[in-house]
Amino acid sequence: MDIDILLALQEFRNGAGSFLTGFFSKMTFLGEINTAIVIMAILYWSVSKELGSYLLMGWSGNRLANGVMKVTACTYRPWIRDARVLPYGNSINTATGYSFPSGHIMNASTVFGGIAVRKDYPRALRVVLGLVMVFVAFSRVYLGVHTPQDVLVGAAIGTLVMWLTLRLMRWVEAHPGKDWLVVCAGVGLSAAVALYAALKPYPADYDAEGKLIVDGAKMANDTFKGVGYSVAFLTGWILERRFVNFTTEVSVQRKLMRAVIGLLGYYAVSLILTPLLKTWGPGPAGTFISCFIQMFYIAFLFPLCAKRMERSSDR
Repeated sequence: MDIDILLALQEFRNGAGSFLTGFFSKMTFLGEINTAIVIMAILYWSVSKELGSYLLMGWSGNRLANGVMKVTACTYRPWIRDARVLPYGNSINTATGYSFPSGHIMNASTVFGGIAVRKDYPRALRVVLGLVMVFVAFSRVYLGVHTPQDVLVGAAIGTLVMWLTLRLMRWVEAHPGKDWLVVCAGVGLSAAVALYAALKPYPADYDAEGKLIVDGAKMANDTFKGVGYSVAFLTGWILERRFVNFTTEVSVQRKLMRAVIGLLGYYAVSLILTPLLKTWGPGPAGTFISCFIQMFYIAFLFPLCAKRMERSSDR
């Protein structure tokens, strides 16, 4: 039935629905990893450290949950399951790893759903963000890269993780000296996820020519990305709390400077440094290290540099 829905939407998209493809292509962009990271980084550095920490913590949990579920279910992408499914344009390029559940919607569940579940924000804002999340979810089905099951389960799990993260962060606020327990539990869980993804068997199906249809080891790459991001955030988070303790209660000028300089540094790390690291250390180790460095820069290195630069400027 899920493939039938994709085929029906594909027929509509190729006919009268072609005018919607531009809109849903933009909506699916809001669920990409890099988009989520940039939004959360700006919030963390320049808008609200508390909100940014909460979103980054929840996103770490969602990346682990998504990684575990993908390598457990090992669900092939729709166009592999049925050759009649033809994803729109280059949307197939961002569809990495196994299909179930959708990583895009779990990213959107973090950034948009994570704020929507908080009652301390205006109701109108929460409704708008909830609608954005719905549009991102539908865009993945409309463009033909996910089934309804992929996005519905992803949205449910992603929102649940953010609801649990909200309670975890409030517990940390009430018990600040026990934040190390969160870090130890998170790093231990990340290590368990990495071992599970590395050691479990993957399905090996072959086409009529005897070629492997899907390489499970490559599909697990998304899981190792999640482990790298999660360990980096947890490490950077507790180091920042212990040794930096920066604040977002600064002038608008400084907020803007942090956002601009911080993003320039992030893109230098992600576009120059991490590709070099991947060439030196290919495979899961290279993926882990490159993702670790990106997130460690966001969580600890840039806040440290920003606070020192601002302190020097004050002097």
